[in-house]
Amino acid sequence: MTVTELGVPSLRRPVGAAPATGGLIDTYGRVATDLRVSLTDRCNLRCTYCMPAEGLDWLPGDELLTTAELTRLIGIAVTRLGVDSVRFTGGEPLVSPNLEPAIAAAAAMSPRPEIALTTNGLGLARRAARLKAAGLNRVNVSLDTVDADRFATITRRDRLPDVLAGLEAAAAAGLTPVKVNAVLDPVTGLDDAVSLLRFCLEHGYQLRIIEQMPLDAGHHWQRDNTLDADSILSALRAHFELEPDPAPRGSAPAELWRVLGPEHTGTVGVVASVSQAFCAACDRTRLTADGQVRSCLFSREETDLRALLRSGADDDAVEAAWRGAMWAKPAGHGINDPGFVQPDRPMSAIGG
Repeated sequence: MTVTELGVPSLRRPVGAAPATGGLIDTYGRVATDLRVSLTDRCNLRCTYCMPAEGLDWLPGDELLTTAELTRLIGIAVTRLGVDSVRFTGGEPLVSPNLEPAIAAAAAMSPRPEIALTTNGLGLARRAARLKAAGLNRVNVSLDTVDADRFATITRRDRLPDVLAGLEAAAAAGLTPVKVNAVLDPVTGLDDAVSLLRFCLEHGYQLRIIEQMPLDAGHHWQRDNTLDADSILSALRAHFELEPDPAPRGSAPAELWRVLGPEHTGTVGVVASVSQAFCAACDRTRLTADGQVRSCLFSREETDLRALLRSGADDDAVEAAWRGAMWAKPAGHGINDPGFVQPDRPMSAIGG
């Protein structure tokens, strides 16, 4: 299957220079308005599909962006590059001391971006109200199962009650819509998908099931050992009546389905990053915790904005470098290409 058949323009190398004004456009006409900001590569879970039980070699503290550097880069993105949505990620962003200051700084910008957070939920219960007060709009909580034993097996931590408490606190604080991100275990995942959807419908959360992607630290990902969108939807249809959501999808990564029935109604989304690539509609630009711009989650090249900041470069130079990085964005992530090579950095070091 060609790239064009997958809904991505035919491959070509970037030509010419990036435009000096306007949004963060690439050579395929896509405009990045959604900034993903990783605050740290550290995490307090050890999910089997992400990192080894002993963890990883974390970035040294002096390599991480400071609050002032974060604020400056987010400001350039929002005021100069047209970014209107900022999502803080990790690793686990709740372990970063920069989280509340970064949220508050982003909330004070004009124009004010929408501000979201992706977290594993540990510690969210005691901080949800504080995060809301700082300016956070909404939250996504990673939760792959509501079975305590399976949760402990997947995450290597017995912390399910803490995550459930975090979800409840987020809803109470008004960080809505509260979304649940699930990456399904290859063995138990289809059962987990059903129980997760029931749980989310009962509590008013929005479930998003994400196909497992080749971003593990050990590079052990195998396509045959993952659950794809078709198998997930088939499992859900055995228990729920689903119909396509009529709202335009736009650049949203999840294809939404309406859940019909007399007991609970709502939506469920499936992010089919591997089996049904949506690269042609991608609107994201990524900033790692150590100040590298990545045009794609699977990029093997990065642009070092931290070095520019620390060498005394002005905002014009940083803006130009960021524009150049996004101008060179590839047509697609290439997972389905025969020559695909997994990026060196795992998900925890890139940011979700």
